[in-house]
Amino acid sequence: MLKVVVLVSGGGTNLQAILDAVDSGAITNTEIVGVISNNKNAYALQRAEEKGIPDVCVSPKAFASRAEFNQALLDTVDQFQADLLVLAGFLVVIPEMMIEAYRNRIINIHPSLIPAFCGTGYYGLKVHEAALEKGVKVVGATVHFVDEGTDTGAIILQKAVEVKQGDTPEILQRRVMEQAEWKILPQAIDLIANGKVKVVDGKVMIEEEA
Repeated sequence: MLKVVVLVSGGGTNLQAILDAVDSGAITNTEIVGVISNNKNAYALQRAEEKGIPDVCVSPKAFASRAEFNQALLDTVDQFQADLLVLAGFLVVIPEMMIEAYRNRIINIHPSLIPAFCGTGYYGLKVHEAALEKGVKVVGATVHFVDEGTDTGAIILQKAVEVKQGDTPEILQRRVMEQAEWKILPQAIDLIANGKVKVVDGKVMIEEEA
């Protein structure tokens, strides 16, 4: 049974997609053992409470230095003894010591087809604003492992989404969530839970169904 901790900063729509997928059996062999947020007002914490999942807030504001916060975040994660950390809209830079401790065991969902519209400064609506400004016809989402760079880790899954005439950043964001993020994040967790994902020479190999 894969023990998963979800880290989230806001509303937790991706968290909800994961919880729904566990309930429906789309994610198998998996238990969500905890939800961590850097924001005490994150609606995601309420979603966890409603499901009876332990939730905790670790806020940078509560610590004198970033180093103290980083240590507290790692200590909190360690307490859950998780096999996999899922960043589902977690707007905090993951400390290097955590990346080292959980190498190839942290995944992130990013609302673009990496390497497009990713890296420092590209998050949330900013990604969709940039895509519309550029006039691209196809956007999407990517699930990738987390390494020391920003959105540079090995790619697990990607799904494309069409840009439509008259899209606003908000409309496009919603479509990318519904058609890509909420599908490939649960799918990636299920693949990992069933031992089908391996990282070889910095690239992800997915075992095909027999």
